[in-house]
Amino acid sequence: MIYGKIIYIETQIQMRTIIIFLSFSSILFVLAASSAPDSVLDVTRKNLRSGISYYIMPMARGGSGGGIALGPTSSNKTCPLGVTQLPTHLNGLPLTFTPVNPKKSVIRLSTDVNIKFLGPTSCNESNIWKMTYNEVMKQYFVVVGGVEGNPGRETIDNWFKIEKTDDGYKLVFCPTVCNYCKVICRDVGIFSDDNEIRRLALSDVPFYVTFYR
Repeated sequence: MIYGKIIYIETQIQMRTIIIFLSFSSILFVLAASSAPDSVLDVTRKNLRSGISYYIMPMARGGSGGGIALGPTSSNKTCPLGVTQLPTHLNGLPLTFTPVNPKKSVIRLSTDVNIKFLGPTSCNESNIWKMTYNEVMKQYFVVVGGVEGNPGRETIDNWFKIEKTDDGYKLVFCPTVCNYCKVICRDVGIFSDDNEIRRLALSDVPFYVTFYR
């Protein structure tokens, strides 16, 4: 009888240990889920998702230009191509967003993403956004020709973030794919060059946008 009671007590202790462990694991899971950044929403209030094509459009309509497309970086050169805003209210070119963890399907605020135009470009370069510095104009511009994935020091110029604002969303360049790299953190805005091409560039004035599927 004593032996049986000992076995019963040990079994009860093991069961309580398992229950405590499972409860603790559930708490950790809930905390991890609640600590995840909010998802980015498109114009229909649905989650922005990896691999789905969207148009980036200005939040304010009427006199603020149209969607985002490929465009020239100078008046006398066809290539390389830059990322520009159309002067009219056309949608521009469709894009996709890919998070730093490609296994994640939802695009979340303040997390690194690759932005990519769909389809090939007319130049011998990729259609993935990256940040580059123009020595002549002393200005950082968004162009294509970046590398998709492979987060780290070698691809640090290829990562952007989406932030929530009172006026919708804004694009930000502040990559965190390299813990020891010194990076610039600024909003992406519109820079009108001498040829009146509206180019995406680092700016103190954000380009407020929304996303259409």
